[in-house]
Amino acid sequence: MGREAAMDYEKIVLVTRKTRLEGLIERFNTRAQAAFYIGHSGGDFALFEREHETYQAALSRLRRGLQGLAKLQVIEREFLPNFLFAENDLVVTIGIDGLVVNTAKYLRGQPLVAVNPDPAHIDGVLLPFSVADAPAAVRGVLKNQATARLVTMAEARLNDGQSLLAFNDLFIGVRSHVSARYSIRAGDREEHHSSSGIIVSTGVGATGWLSSMFNMANGMLAQFASTEAPLERPRPAWDADQLMFVVREPFVSKTSGAAVVCGAVTPGAPLVIRSEMPDGGVIFSDGVEADFLAFNAGATATIGLAAQKARLVVG
Repeated sequence: MGREAAMDYEKIVLVTRKTRLEGLIERFNTRAQAAFYIGHSGGDFALFEREHETYQAALSRLRRGLQGLAKLQVIEREFLPNFLFAENDLVVTIGIDGLVVNTAKYLRGQPLVAVNPDPAHIDGVLLPFSVADAPAAVRGVLKNQATARLVTMAEARLNDGQSLLAFNDLFIGVRSHVSARYSIRAGDREEHHSSSGIIVSTGVGATGWLSSMFNMANGMLAQFASTEAPLERPRPAWDADQLMFVVREPFVSKTSGAAVVCGAVTPGAPLVIRSEMPDGGVIFSDGVEADFLAFNAGATATIGLAAQKARLVVG
């Protein structure tokens, strides 16, 4: 953690997200049709309504608290890939942890104040502020008196210059359920693979996708192995200069192996992957499949630590 560097912030960018109710209305065209579908399938439509009302009330209160502190601009999450953040923007998110993840990878060092709109129902590991606390946190940033926690991010960089950042994790593989074919080099180890893809996790993302693979491995150990000792999942600090990679379901054949299936990525030891897929190869980050890099034959990806760490304001 560290004190925020001095900066004259000109604008607050408030990032919002659609509620599940709004998503249902988009899907079924009207609120009544959405209610009919949920009710007909045995669901509780009132749950979606309460969640929506809670979020909208929190958003309205937050907007009132931020107005007057600086120029305020509000954008919805789906516009993030095309939004250009200015260097002196102060960013505020209101939503679940995933909104922080989706937002942070589009920033280049701007401080991020993450707000929990419903502490009674959202755990909010990445959401240190309530709606009531948020204006004071923002004032602290504006006065250069805030404390931020640095978060290491991953970066995938292609040989044609394209790049993609990840707050939690990167997926390298193929869009469909067919096997991904590629060569992988980690340090002095190199191998051809046929697998269902590679997961590269940051320290903050280690409790997500990476943890599910350890759950699977430990379930198999418990069922098929004689040992009762489980595999311990790595737990690096959020700001550690290290990433972790795991290959999913590597298949052993005459042309593919399964020796290079996990390891660490450090500043001096990036992960280099060369695509051998004629089409359908992709790299996407943080579960957002719509924002991806094409990764087909002829493309080489170097996976390493991003030069810029995310700055999550914590006090």
